[in-house]
Amino acid sequence: MALLRGFVRWIERLNEAVGGVLSYATLACVVICFLVAVLRYVAGVGFVWMQEAYVWLHAAVFLVGAGFTFKVGGHVRVDLFYRPASARRRAWIDLFGCLFFLFPWLIVVTGAAWRFFAASYVIGESSGQPGGLPALYVLKFMLVAFCLLVGLQGLALMARSILVLRGEEDFASRLEGEGEVAR
Repeated sequence: MALLRGFVRWIERLNEAVGGVLSYATLACVVICFLVAVLRYVAGVGFVWMQEAYVWLHAAVFLVGAGFTFKVGGHVRVDLFYRPASARRRAWIDLFGCLFFLFPWLIVVTGAAWRFFAASYVIGESSGQPGGLPALYVLKFMLVAFCLLVGLQGLALMARSILVLRGEEDFASRLEGEGEVAR
């Protein structure tokens, strides 16, 4: 069980670190978007790479940050059964949800995302716009990173659920809605 506890803590620290970095990416996205608007409407100058940069950052925040959002309970969930449930029942719901919904979906999405990324990487795809950002495959790899980080957080949630079902109530805090974004 110590290995399982360590695994949960490691994955959750990883997604917390990613979330922390992405908080700065969100700020950078806003600043770049502001600069694009000011340069375009005040100075009459436009840079395609700047426009693409804030789109890429926006994609990174949403795709790469999905694991962090999953960790803090920020994704949409039907609380009709979950909210009033005990920690043990929540653990069962989370185990079932990960096994029968999350992971089958992630397998399909990962396969498609990998093919999408690999095809782009092989041809060295870059922006279709003159002056755009090179290495478009980096943007497409964010889909793979999404699958990886959400999948790891799903494994951590399953491990946390197993710990709760084995009587380790100190791991029930996530199952009881610790860090919920909305109630």
